[in-house]
Amino acid sequence: MGKDKLRKFAEVATFKNVVQLDEGKPFKGKWAKEFFKNDKPIILELACGKGEYTVNLAKLFPDKNFIGVDYKGNRIWRGAKTALEEGIENVGFLRIQIETILEYFAENEIDEVWITFPDPQPQESREKKRLTNPKFLERYKYILKADGVMHLKTDNDGFYAYTLEQIALLNLPKEKETTDLYHSNLVDEVLAIKTYYERKYLADNKNINYVKWRFG
Repeated sequence: MGKDKLRKFAEVATFKNVVQLDEGKPFKGKWAKEFFKNDKPIILELACGKGEYTVNLAKLFPDKNFIGVDYKGNRIWRGAKTALEEGIENVGFLRIQIETILEYFAENEIDEVWITFPDPQPQESREKKRLTNPKFLERYKYILKADGVMHLKTDNDGFYAYTLEQIALLNLPKEKETTDLYHSNLVDEVLAIKTYYERKYLADNKNINYVKWRFG
C-alpha cells in the first residue's frame, strides 16, 4: 500500500464523522438519535467512493441525515474531510462491506438508498456481488421504511439492464427511468450531482442510466 493511502487510512480513523467496522454496530436502530443527535430521516449512499453524492445531498437537504457506505477508507477520506472542513454536520461515513449491512441498520430505519456507479461485476460468476442482486435487494427492503425509495445511477448498460430485470421479476413499481439521463427531462438539482467517476464517464461520452423505484 502506498504512503498516501496509508496516510489517509490513519487520518480517517481520527475523523469524528467516520465509523469503521464493528464501531458501527452499537448504532443499529439508533443512527439518528445517537450519531446525528436528532430525529431526521436517514439516506444512505452505497458504494459511495469519494462521497460526492453524500456530501452534496447533505448540502441540498440540511433537514435530513446522510451516510456514505463503502469499504475503502482511502476513498471515504475525501468526502469525510470535505464535510469536516465545510462544517457539514448532517453527514457521516460508515466503512463496512455492504453485504453486512443488516448488522448495522435496523428494520425500517432508512428512508432512502442511493447506489451510485458501483462495480458492475460483469462476470457471470460474480453475479452475487452485484449490488442489485436479489439478496442485496432483500437487505435494502428490510432496512427501508415502507415508503422508502431506491435510486441507481450507472454508466454500465449491462448492469442497468440486470437491475431492471430484477425489479421486473419482483414486480416492483418504478417511478422514473432513463438510459440517457442528461438527454432526458429528469435532471434536477439532485440528479445533476456528479461523482468523480461520473465525470470521467461523461468525458468519454458514455450515457448515464438512472432508475428510481420502491419496494411497495
